[in-house]
Amino acid sequence: MRRALSVLMMTVGYRSIAFPRPEEFLEKYDPGQPGCLVLDVRMPEMSGLEVQQHLNRMGAMIPIILVTGHGDIPMAVQAMKDGAFDFLQKPFRDQDLLDRINGALKLDAKNRASVEKHAELKQRAESLTPREREVMSRVVDGQANKVIAIDLGLSERTVEIHRANVMDKMGARSIAHLVRMHLTLHGE
Repeated sequence: MRRALSVLMMTVGYRSIAFPRPEEFLEKYDPGQPGCLVLDVRMPEMSGLEVQQHLNRMGAMIPIILVTGHGDIPMAVQAMKDGAFDFLQKPFRDQDLLDRINGALKLDAKNRASVEKHAELKQRAESLTPREREVMSRVVDGQANKVIAIDLGLSERTVEIHRANVMDKMGARSIAHLVRMHLTLHGE
């Protein structure tokens, strides 16, 4: 099965690596490597569901497609609850697997872009001075410059300068954009 899937991947131009044992995959797993993982539910030493749970504990975000010839509905439900991208019953058509792999690869690219965007936002936020962070927090809460100035014991002009610096450093096009960035940073 492993060899047949490797040949299938090669025929459609995908680069794949097939591991004979789950432990070997886990030892060589590189979270920075984009892709998806096709796991059989029944494998030597460790089931596909156990590999999935191990990756979940590691915080891995690689999309997982589980295949099985011995699956049942509770097993499929558990796999999906644990975050599997899809669950495919054997025997399956090559095209069905390829369609699922294409979907998983698109999800992986989307997830990686999201993580990269969040890291970039975090880096921008870290470039703010403590006072600029304070002003940003109050701006996204909807406070006017005059209120911020009174609360912080600053002149209104100083608040305007801090606010302009925040907008510039964060790359915000508007207050609404700044609010969205703030919400993204704080997981809201």
